Amino acid sequence: MPTTGIRRRLLLAAGAAGLATPALAQAPWPNRPIRMIIPFAPGGSTDVIGRLLAEQMSQRLGQPIVIENRGGAGATLGTGLVADAAPDGYTVLLSPVSAFNVGATLYRGRITWDPVRSFAHVAMIQRGYYALMANNRAPFTNPAELAAAARRTPGINYATSGVGSLPHLVMLRFAQMAGIELTHVPYRGGAQAVNDVIAGNVPVTLDGIAASVGFLRQGNIRGIGLTGPQRHPDFPDMPTFVEHGFPQLVAEGWAGFSFPAGVPRPIQQRLADVTKEVLDLPAIRERYRTLANDVGDRFMDDFQRFVAEEVETWRPLVIASGATVD
Repeated sequence: MPTTGIRRRLLLAAGAAGLATPALAQAPWPNRPIRMIIPFAPGGSTDVIGRLLAEQMSQRLGQPIVIENRGGAGATLGTGLVADAAPDGYTVLLSPVSAFNVGATLYRGRITWDPVRSFAHVAMIQRGYYALMANNRAPFTNPAELAAAARRTPGINYATSGVGSLPHLVMLRFAQMAGIELTHVPYRGGAQAVNDVIAGNVPVTLDGIAASVGFLRQGNIRGIGLTGPQRHPDFPDMPTFVEHGFPQLVAEGWAGFSFPAGVPRPIQQRLADVTKEVLDLPAIRERYRTLANDVGDRFMDDFQRFVAEEVETWRPLVIASGATVD
């Protein structure tokens, strides 16, 4: 009897443990802080958007979102950290266009992740164009005048957020199409590049318009070219590359939220739903308007397909540009 009783209690305990296992596996997400990797230095357009959304999302998720800036290697450094993270939903990437459209090809052979297979791309958070900006004392006011100045004085310096960034690629294409020689001065973030142009240390830079919208409106820096198909309604005096003879230089930037591949689908959907909810807030939409940006409009499978298409569209352009990394 005693032996039988012990055996019965062990079987009951085992059964209770078996019932508890699914409950533990289905613990609500999130139940601890979430780490958000932004693969740029603080202060750039991507960083501004990420911090803006993280505050609102944290309130709705009930957990802090801790931002880590991990810039370097054309945004591929921070991107790789997320690709290698545990697929548990507690590490999310603010995925920038530069890492996927350019960096994944430019740094091929040096990275171990795939821009599509290594990630679950969950939500596009913003779209916008890039602005070519010059120091107020620079002797050019549009892309054609910059090209003419570079023909007279080859090697004019231009700043970007780093080697392998989309601004870097756009400027390489501009130089090739104009038949000019420019010298790239890479920074670890767009904010540093813009500040050095304002200070007069570098004459010109290309960066997301959102990061410099305040400087442009206050007249601290001069917008001399936009990568959009037409002029921006908020900056009607800023010409486009198209109208100055460079129709191929239409380039739209985007950013999103991505998990490491393998994160459970319900967690992906939860992040997508919260992101969509925050992007629909009137205050957020007004903030985007003041940044001269558009809110993202692709989620889950739609965004995953979009990223795959973008990678394939830009890969031959990156290769053809001749861009290299040391």
